[in-house]
Amino acid sequence: MSRFSRILRAPAVQALFLQCASFPLTLGAVYLAARAGLALDYPHAALAQGIFAAALTWWRGLAAWWRAIQFVFPLALLGARQVAIPPAVFLGLFLFLLLLYWSTFRTQVPYYPSGRKVWEAVAALLPQGRALDVIDIGSGLGGLVLDLQRRRPDARITGIELAPLPWLASRLRAQLAGSPARFVRGDYESLDFGHFDAVFAYLSPAAMSALWRKAAHEMRPGSMLLSYEFGIRERTPSRIVRPYKDGPALYVWDF
Repeated sequence: MSRFSRILRAPAVQALFLQCASFPLTLGAVYLAARAGLALDYPHAALAQGIFAAALTWWRGLAAWWRAIQFVFPLALLGARQVAIPPAVFLGLFLFLLLLYWSTFRTQVPYYPSGRKVWEAVAALLPQGRALDVIDIGSGLGGLVLDLQRRRPDARITGIELAPLPWLASRLRAQLAGSPARFVRGDYESLDFGHFDAVFAYLSPAAMSALWRKAAHEMRPGSMLLSYEFGIRERTPSRIVRPYKDGPALYVWDF
């Protein structure tokens, strides 16, 4: 599948198209109401738009939360218009969120911070007594990578992040700390997992099946795949660790 096709299949893009497709239906409803002697104001028109968008989203089989988003979006847009926020503020917020989340609409992987207990658990799982090549795919602000590099100065620890703002923040953190940890901006799908002894992921349920297919095809014997919170339906993990007593699990697959 081409990159353009993957973008078109992304739920957020489909939701946008469905929201646009609902607009003619809303215009038709407004026209029919006017013919019947009912003048629909903006709030009622926004409500109709939300209902049509949610119905089309249900028809297309998108996840339940997209129906709620589609229903609320026109009403929220109308409310934001009435608040009269300056356009420059909207532009600034848009640019900030774009740099923070970048292609989340396509990857369906938002920013998830893992936490120090997870870093400790990952460090304890890594093999001792030999140099390692470890990568955190979707490294965010770089906390895990910097912590592992501090604990394992003999290892080569890399983070790859697609969103520009977290990637830049992690690079600056490494420079300020004088850490040799490497941070690369890019898509982990372009990597060859066969180059790494351990791959850590904190992604989302939507990405796990594709991640497993890639790992199963590329990772070499003796390496390991680690995923915090999200398991893989296609393969039972080799080990399960609980960094937090009542928190999510850290899953490990040995190759």
